Amino acid sequence: MNDPGTTTMLLLMLAGLAAGWVDAVVGGGGLIQLPALVLGLPGAAPVHILATNKLGSICGTSVSSATYYRRVRPDLRTAVPMALVAFLGALGGALVASHLPKAAFNPILLVVLVAVGAYTLLRPELGSRTSLRFAGHHHTLAAVSAGLVVGFYDGALGPGTGSFFVFALVGVMGYAFLEASAKAKIANFATNLAALVIFVPQGAVIWRVGLLVGASNLVGGYLGARTAVSRGTGFVRVIFVVVVGAFVVKIGADVVRQLVG
Repeated sequence: MNDPGTTTMLLLMLAGLAAGWVDAVVGGGGLIQLPALVLGLPGAAPVHILATNKLGSICGTSVSSATYYRRVRPDLRTAVPMALVAFLGALGGALVASHLPKAAFNPILLVVLVAVGAYTLLRPELGSRTSLRFAGHHHTLAAVSAGLVVGFYDGALGPGTGSFFVFALVGVMGYAFLEASAKAKIANFATNLAALVIFVPQGAVIWRVGLLVGASNLVGGYLGARTAVSRGTGFVRVIFVVVVGAFVVKIGADVVRQLVG
């Protein structure tokens, strides 16, 4: 496959910058970056696009994780077990991904996203402050359970992983949005790494494109994490609702196309 031209590459890097910012704030950067790669690499096989997207994404999640850690100091006793199990879940999901009828999951995903968005909108106090619902081993169990489920989802299907991590931490475990975003980035870094463990030996990554998009994603991730920390939980909540709404529109359009087709 030929490399994209200069103009296309610059547009892909711009998409990577925007995706890194969104992903760092609340997850969901793949809604921008993945379609951009599909359009910018029309001759590439889906596995090459997915692998290149993961390379770009891990650049952003690495720097946003580090930025959140320095400025928010998320409790690693929760984040690390969640990330480790998410890594294993993503490996498992990636191994079975080719056997799953992805289109069949769109209606389920649409219902879940609508429920998540409605739940967040109908509970204005949700995520405004940290009020943990579990303690001790039950808290750790909730964290690793969320890591396993969302990690497997990322490996098998993928879109919206960061946002699902955030919602699990806010809606299920009781964290404020800012602290949830900090922990979600660590877990999302782990799932991106797991995907690359599968993709790199297959030779699926388009390295030049992935590294250039990744450099832009890295800058966006740094800026997004700084913005989230400076603007606080209320800002993160607003962006979360916007991103979930965008996913509802995207998945809803896919479902309509399936029904019409």
